[in-house]
Amino acid sequence: MEEGACILNESVLYLPEADSTNTWAKAHLDRFGPIGAVYTTSQTAGRGRLGRQWVDAPGKALYYTVVLKTPLAQPSTLPLFSSLAVADALEQRYGVQCQIKWPNDLLLNGKKVVGILCEGAPDGHSVLSGIGINLAQDQAYFDAAGLPHGTSLALQGVAVDLDVDPEWLAQYMTDFGFDRALYTYEVEGFAPYRERYKARCINLGRRVTYDGGAGTAVDVDEEGRLVVEGENGEVHVFTGEVSVQGIYGAV
Repeated sequence: MEEGACILNESVLYLPEADSTNTWAKAHLDRFGPIGAVYTTSQTAGRGRLGRQWVDAPGKALYYTVVLKTPLAQPSTLPLFSSLAVADALEQRYGVQCQIKWPNDLLLNGKKVVGILCEGAPDGHSVLSGIGINLAQDQAYFDAAGLPHGTSLALQGVAVDLDVDPEWLAQYMTDFGFDRALYTYEVEGFAPYRERYKARCINLGRRVTYDGGAGTAVDVDEEGRLVVEGENGEVHVFTGEVSVQGIYGAV
């Protein structure tokens, strides 16, 4: 796979195929400067949701990993920061307004179009944000993968150009979603982005359920945690997942 890596510019690498862009990035950290990225449109061994077997759709999706080697003031909020970077790129490219299901799933018309997985790197200080964008898979793909709540941009009526869009999105997210924004985020953390995030967060104002109870999501705090007011007025703060009424089949 090393021989197949193409350099778009000094910060973005393209792979014709990869087992996982996160895995590849962790194995080739020396290929990246303070910030860099790698992407492919064919990922053969990604991580399916809830342990499901991974199903590839060659050429129909963007699999992208950004590598950040700069110290972050608040690395725990990288999933939320990443979701804004992707949402901005999709709005710039397609004019769509994605909502965010806390902490980092992007939804279009109530269905998931983007998944994000953030991880630490083997060097002990770099962090990775792996981003999968469903560009043009058909409905049969999601049926076969057992993903009734998944969708692609094309299925939602977005005009996708598979010859051009993956490179454009990878470059835009690297340059604008992460690199330029990092000057603020690496120092100040999530707080400067909190209101932008909350404006897209579909959880807020909705009933959510969690292990041991239920309540209404009322806020996302400066540490990126979901604040839920319980049915008896008690306040709970979450860093893990919750189920949102009306989303992904939750009732």
